[in-house]
Amino acid sequence: MELPEDKKPGLFASLKRLLKTVAAIAENRLELLLVEWQEERLRLFEVLLLAGIVLILLLMTLMVLTMTIVVVCIINHHFGMVIALCLFYLVATAGCYWRLRSRLRGWAPFAATLAELKKDKACLEDKR
Repeated sequence: MELPEDKKPGLFASLKRLLKTVAAIAENRLELLLVEWQEERLRLFEVLLLAGIVLILLLMTLMVLTMTIVVVCIINHHFGMVIALCLFYLVATAGCYWRLRSRLRGWAPFAATLAELKKDKACLEDKR
């Protein structure tokens, strides 16, 4: 049975529904992006704060330990130990720098948003 002429959905009604759907999808993705942005911002702040505290405490510990070793070595005339201590700090610094660079290479912010956008793109391409 056919619908009366005034009850059939027209081109504009279909286009309007399509635009509402696209707008809803875009709004959803934008909300996801904003949530992830907030999470990344909080995570970065927390990591930087904790890293700063750890760094300060570690530096204080190393300064006290180093001064103790230097005083003992100067009293006993073991200057080679002071040089070895300097070399140890240099190697430890290089190792930490290498570790930091490798961690930053694997950092993928907004991964969920990008994955959802790729799914949307693939879904739209499949329907063509």
